[in-house]
Amino acid sequence: MTSDPRGLRSDAPLLDAYLGFLESGPSPFTIPGHKQRTDLVGSVVAGDVPLFGGLDTVKVQHGVLALAEARAADLWGADVCRFSVGGSTHGNQALALAVAQPGDHVVVPRTLHRSLLMGLVLAGLVPVWMRPRLDPATGLPLGTEPDDVSRTLREHPTARAVFLGDPSYVGTCCDLGAIADRVHEHNLPLLVDAAWGAHFGFHPDLPRHALAQGADALVTSAHKTLPAYSQAALVLARTERLDADRLDRAFEATHTTSPAGAILASIDAARALVSRDGRELLGRLVAHVRYARDRLSAVAGVVVLDGPQVDPAKLVVLVGGTGADGNAVERDLVQAGMPVEMADVDCLVPMLTVADDREQVRALVHALETSIERRRGRPRRGAGSGWALEPRQVLPPREAFFARHEKVPIDQAIGRTCAEVVAPYPPGVPVLAPGEEVTGSALDLLRAARARGTRIAYAADPGLRTLTVVAP
Repeated sequence: MTSDPRGLRSDAPLLDAYLGFLESGPSPFTIPGHKQRTDLVGSVVAGDVPLFGGLDTVKVQHGVLALAEARAADLWGADVCRFSVGGSTHGNQALALAVAQPGDHVVVPRTLHRSLLMGLVLAGLVPVWMRPRLDPATGLPLGTEPDDVSRTLREHPTARAVFLGDPSYVGTCCDLGAIADRVHEHNLPLLVDAAWGAHFGFHPDLPRHALAQGADALVTSAHKTLPAYSQAALVLARTERLDADRLDRAFEATHTTSPAGAILASIDAARALVSRDGRELLGRLVAHVRYARDRLSAVAGVVVLDGPQVDPAKLVVLVGGTGADGNAVERDLVQAGMPVEMADVDCLVPMLTVADDREQVRALVHALETSIERRRGRPRRGAGSGWALEPRQVLPPREAFFARHEKVPIDQAIGRTCAEVVAPYPPGVPVLAPGEEVTGSALDLLRAARARGTRIAYAADPGLRTLTVVAP
């Protein structure tokens, strides 16, 4: 019998089909080409089962995927649920393709992830940017304010939808219920990138999830805060303001036709787990994060994000006040076998999940305390980031993406129109995007991020010697 340690199989049709396939000892004449043999390229392919010809027949005669998606829709209170093996990136792009016509405007906060920006390119949508409000003490973004949404919609009455990211990468949250009311006053859909919030709504100490607060759709990553396979994500929607058929077409247009059954089964298993044991497991996670916050906030100069508008399950550690270089602290943690989700000179984000136990969390906190003390220096104020950048939109993103372009030395790019995405990663929030004017402040910010040890992602030249711009 294949392992099902928490007895989820009876409530998870995809997981049951996955385990049943492995137990049957098949001799398939379908893809994938390894045919379940591990003697060719090694154990890297162990457990790789396709959806078609694996979890279900090639003709999809058993309907296990549709059944699993229906159970997830019921759990989240959605009319529609789709399981994605392309991560929240795929989900965001599907929503962008589902809501408007090419050339239409949509309201988007500047804290958007690169995946949604590329969704705008795919769909031909034009962003109306909302600048985030920043915490003056940390320089990090706060949740979007309902008044900012209302003002933006008044100023741009032709907008067709509002996109938000909640929670943010650093765990800050907004009043989605109030924002949904403001958006719905204009009879528009509110679409939420909740990639980091799959755990929301399943414990009383956590915020309600976006649909429960009135949003029309959410995308979330089951592999970030829940124990699913990498790339596992869900798209969940209510269809009062969204066309269900259009959403389905948009989802299929950008999804693989050969989805990995292991990823799909893991989404189903994570759904079953959180449905049955979410309160217990997430209560333990919140307690672990509370312990870590209390211990680390007692370290002189350390600030941890906390408060009613911060995800109680997110640990964000700011070390600027200690003078320690967060990149050096990260190296110490890596050497100790504890790589973290994100680190730059001022900020570290160790990702705690339901998979962590008390001893692991205690060891992490001790390692952080030890490294910070070892790395102390002259205190710094604030956190360097691109959150405060004011973009200057010159061309629609899609037009700039497909325009003739050229590479120019970086200093000669100022005043030109950017043709590529350039973002410090993590978190992957663009500093420059297709269609935006290249400014000196944007380049200064990128250079400073790179000098602090942050990876510059998506750019053709991550060394920032050249930049791809629209040709004259």
